[in-house]
Amino acid sequence: MIETPEQLFERVARAIAEAELLYGTAGDARYWEDRFHTMLAALDFLPNSPTLMNAGTPLGQLSACFVLPIEDSMESIFGTLRDAAMIQRTGGGTGFSFSRLRPAGELVSSTGGSSSGPVSFMQIYDCTTENIKQGGRRRGANMGVLRVDHPDIEEFIRSKRDGATLHNFNISVGATDEFMAAVESGSDLDLLHPGTQRVLRTVPARKVFDQICEAAWATGDPGLIFLDTIDRANPVPGCAIESTNPCGEVPLCAYESCNLGSINLTHFVENGEINWGRLRGQVHDGVRFLDDVISVTHFPLEAVARVTLANRKIGIGVMGFAELCILLGVSYASDAAALLADGLMAFLAREARLASARLAKDRGVFPNWSNSTLAHSGMRLRNATQTSIAPTGTISIIAGTSPSIEPLFALAYRRQGVLGGETLAEFNPLLLRHLRRLGLDSELESIASTGRLSAAYENIRKLFVTALEIPPEQHVRVQAAFQKHVDNAVSKTVNLDENCSPADVSAVYRLAYELGCKGVTVFRYESKSQGVLQLGLGESPEEREHFAKCDPGACRL
Repeated sequence: MIETPEQLFERVARAIAEAELLYGTAGDARYWEDRFHTMLAALDFLPNSPTLMNAGTPLGQLSACFVLPIEDSMESIFGTLRDAAMIQRTGGGTGFSFSRLRPAGELVSSTGGSSSGPVSFMQIYDCTTENIKQGGRRRGANMGVLRVDHPDIEEFIRSKRDGATLHNFNISVGATDEFMAAVESGSDLDLLHPGTQRVLRTVPARKVFDQICEAAWATGDPGLIFLDTIDRANPVPGCAIESTNPCGEVPLCAYESCNLGSINLTHFVENGEINWGRLRGQVHDGVRFLDDVISVTHFPLEAVARVTLANRKIGIGVMGFAELCILLGVSYASDAAALLADGLMAFLAREARLASARLAKDRGVFPNWSNSTLAHSGMRLRNATQTSIAPTGTISIIAGTSPSIEPLFALAYRRQGVLGGETLAEFNPLLLRHLRRLGLDSELESIASTGRLSAAYENIRKLFVTALEIPPEQHVRVQAAFQKHVDNAVSKTVNLDENCSPADVSAVYRLAYELGCKGVTVFRYESKSQGVLQLGLGESPEEREHFAKCDPGACRL
């Protein structure tokens, strides 16, 4: 039986509102079920995909992603692999740090053999993921992190250069302040044995950094995560950050999970302005919804339940920022966009914290509160973190808006591999309405072919600027403006033109570090033979005719 959207929203609202029975009456639960249903059905707010898929089902696993620890033993390596398999079959992604594993070639005293190193074990994890579909619906995703001072860092950096290895992994180099300073000064980097911390060899820091930039230029991997920046913001210092989730927006402790939801910003614009009152209400309802998610989810591992419930981290974020800019008459490529991002996220963060404080009065602070930085400041909150900017890949499609805080990738494009391998052809509905209002229907054919407006319409083009037309440094500035007010992290891709150089990647990575981002990822167009997004609608005349005639609210095939 195929579930309708209305049935889906009813199921999810009812399941999440059951948490209200833990803190109030049956009448309270019915009230919040109605309220949750209204915001979901209106597409004002949507939670992460596992919540949509699994709430109210026997599986009941609602968290988006998990981070699992890996120690330097066969028991831990394969024990964690088993745990990852259990998680991925319920719909969750997994993040790992492989930094504790001994380097390749080192003697293993118990067997007399030699270690094969972190990358070889990552390949085993990758093979396992290849054979598991998340929750029976989609293949799992992984994040693999290796500290920059690990002796196998150069092998790790080039591990995805062939375009086939580690297909189910995003990889990130864990960069330290010391490393970034050495890159700037031109000094050396000590590569340390992960167990004894003795120096095994020394390499020029810039050589390693250049290898990172060249690999990212060629394939999009590795990204960087800035370990010391993340650690300084850790709200529970006694619970050390192990890794990020697969898309990088949530740094997590060992055995911790993330529970995310995003507000559709385009629904809070009225008469060319943001309705701050309505947005405030949605933030508060979203925080309550996500706290309820933690209370009703079926955790796949006891250790995950213990750590997640101790910190009760949530991440409320946004989608539709690019379309919000258009509705407000702001070009994403302008300084005004970064200022908008700063003010908007400051507002969301403040309201999310107030909502968490209100829940703490009714339900109590998170159990680890007394060991947190929040306790030192006297701030009583229900959740150790409240905000995160997720990529919203699936839910932004459902909501019919632009993903996360990304600019428009193109005005017409093909999205490959969606929900079971299908391809969606899309034409931006805001542009379609704008062109028809101006009597410029004749431009539709050109846009359908190239994905962009011609230079003849400069003013419109500035407003509907696309990702590859925006300077890379502007991508970073917008990300940094959001990160300034986000207590988790920000998932964003810095899109680069196919003609850029590794030096451009270097400039992006350095600027992201300088501006306080917790991580950074780039993608050069056409650097992979089959990208997820492809400019233009292809050569099909039927598709072009469809978009030339379609209603602006249904500009998708």
